[in-house]
Amino acid sequence: MHFVYVIQSRKTKDLYFGCTSNLEQRLVAHNEGRNSSTKFGIPWEIVFCEGYRSSKDAKARESKLKYYGNARTHIKNRIKNSLL
Repeated sequence: MHFVYVIQSRKTKDLYFGCTSNLEQRLVAHNEGRNSSTKFGIPWEIVFCEGYRSSKDAKARESKLKYYGNARTHIKNRIKNSLL
């Protein structure tokens, strides 16, 4: 499985959108500071994820979430009660 995920920084409340085939390992990498985009927001927690059988589908969805404001807004509205 391939996952598109949203994590939120407990420190800054920022959101980060990503894609991975190993969700648990990827969260550990974010929280260990191995990603330059997220190292200043440690600790991070998963607030949303979607599963896909195809990596191509997951990457296309991640791209929409990262670069199209309406998609980001839609996800934020769907998970508004889950955010810090």
